[in-house]
Amino acid sequence: MKHSKDPKRSSMNILFRADSSSSIGTGHIMRDLVLAKKYPNDNVIFAVRELDGNINHKIDKSSYKKVILKTNDIKELNKLIKKLKIDLLIIDHYEIDYSFEKKLKEKIPSLKILSFDDTYEKHYCDILLNHNIYADKKKYKDLVPKKCELRCGAKYTLLRDEFIKEKKKKRKKTSTKIKTIFIAMGGADHSNINIPILKVLKKFKGLKINLVTTTANKNLEELKQYSKNRSWINLHVNSNKIAKLMNKSNLAIVTPSVTVNEVYFMNIPLISIKTADNQRDMYKYLKKNKHLVLKKFNKNKLFKKLQNLGLK
Repeated sequence: MKHSKDPKRSSMNILFRADSSSSIGTGHIMRDLVLAKKYPNDNVIFAVRELDGNINHKIDKSSYKKVILKTNDIKELNKLIKKLKIDLLIIDHYEIDYSFEKKLKEKIPSLKILSFDDTYEKHYCDILLNHNIYADKKKYKDLVPKKCELRCGAKYTLLRDEFIKEKKKKRKKTSTKIKTIFIAMGGADHSNINIPILKVLKKFKGLKINLVTTTANKNLEELKQYSKNRSWINLHVNSNKIAKLMNKSNLAIVTPSVTVNEVYFMNIPLISIKTADNQRDMYKYLKKNKHLVLKKFNKNKLFKKLQNLGLK
C-alpha cells in the first residue's frame, strides 16, 4: 500500500485506536504496527487501554507515541482527537461500530477514518481495509458509504518485514515427510487448546514442535510446565522470529485468523482450528479451497487429519 511516499503531501497526525488483552488477543496491535510503518513521514500515535495481558510495550519498542485511554467512550476519544489535531483516525477495534464512527464524523467532519474489518460489518468510514486473503470488496456494497475506498484482499495483506526477508531465503530441501510443526493458537490462546493439541501430537513419533505464544496467554505457566521436560517441544514466548520458525516447518497448525495470511505467504501446508466467531470468514474460505479445517478442536478429528497427512 502506498501512503506517505507522496512528496507533495504534507505531514499528517495519525491516531491508531486499538486494544490488546488476554481476551481480545494481540493481533490488532501487531498488524497496526505493520500499517504504521507505511506512514514514515507522519506523526503516528496509538490510543490504547491498559487491559489485562496487553502488549502495549510493543508500541514503545517500535518508538511510537502512546496515549492511555481510561474507557472506550466516544467522548474521551473525541476529546483526544481534537486535542492532538488528528487528520486520520485508524480504527482496529471490534467494539467500535458504524454508529460510533458516524458520531465521530458528525462531531469532527474534517476527520478521515480508516476502519479495519474482518467480518463484513457495516462501517461509516472513508477507507475500509480488509487485508485478509478471503476479502471480497463486492460484499461491502451497502455496508459502507458510496465514496468509501475499499482496500480488500491479498494485495493489501499486512506482513511484517521478517516475512518479506524470510521468503527471499531458499528453504532447505527436505523430504515430504512432516517432521517439524509450527503451532500458533493466537497470542492469548483464549480457548486454551495448546496443551490438548500437544497431547495429540505426542502420539506421533519423531516430531519437533515450534509453539509460539505471548505473555498475554493466561495459561502460560501451565504451558511452560507441560513443555519443560519434553525436548520435542520448543516453546517461543514473545518471539520476533515467527517467519523463521514457519520457514523451518513442514506443517502449520493455526487458527483461521490473520496468521493464515502469513502461512499462505510462506507457502506452508496448514491445519486450521476455529476458536472464535470472528474467524468464520477465513474458516469458510479455507474450507471452500480444500484446506484442512476443524470447526472446533476435537482430538480425534485432529489425530485423523494428521494420520491422513502421513504421520505415524
